[in-house]
Amino acid sequence: MADPTALRLANTIRATSGGLTDAFATTDSVRDWLTANAPELGEFLDPATFVPTEQDRAALVELRQHVRALFAKAVAPEPPSGADASALPPFPEALAALNAAAAPLVRELHWDAAGPSLRTRLLTTDELHTVKAVLADAAIEFCTGPTLPQVRVCPAPRCVLYFLKGHPRQEWCSVACGNRARAARHYHQHRAE
Repeated sequence: MADPTALRLANTIRATSGGLTDAFATTDSVRDWLTANAPELGEFLDPATFVPTEQDRAALVELRQHVRALFAKAVAPEPPSGADASALPPFPEALAALNAAAAPLVRELHWDAAGPSLRTRLLTTDELHTVKAVLADAAIEFCTGPTLPQVRVCPAPRCVLYFLKGHPRQEWCSVACGNRARAARHYHQHRAE
């Protein structure tokens, strides 16, 4: 199962052997990420035609930081991801910013011969506001859904990802991180002898 959009957004910061990498480091990488996540962006934006500017990139990085601040709150009292824990905005600011970003997206009740249904309407034509609204709405839906209590921070050395704990014994985001953590523990135990 693919990770929810909000989790993928939060994990656009990753650790590699060369250090932290940011999927939003350049306007081209932002466009690539949006294109790869196009199905989740819904009917309101065609990522193939959206050419983000440097200001757009910075705004999406800021939105990501707000989502990561919400995830840090969700995993508390455990520590947040080490990628940017010192650079996260305060929780009240992140919450307000996320709600403001989602404001152009309005859910409405539609009723026709088939009965009631939920429809979503966008109150802006600005592409950046559209992207932010759709991503903020995905984060709001995730934070109010049943899986938020499963969010964890991977404790493996050098890993900075948030993940969904899918099994009671799951401790790491991936098998590779589990292997790295066990190897580090083994090294420290034998080094102390």
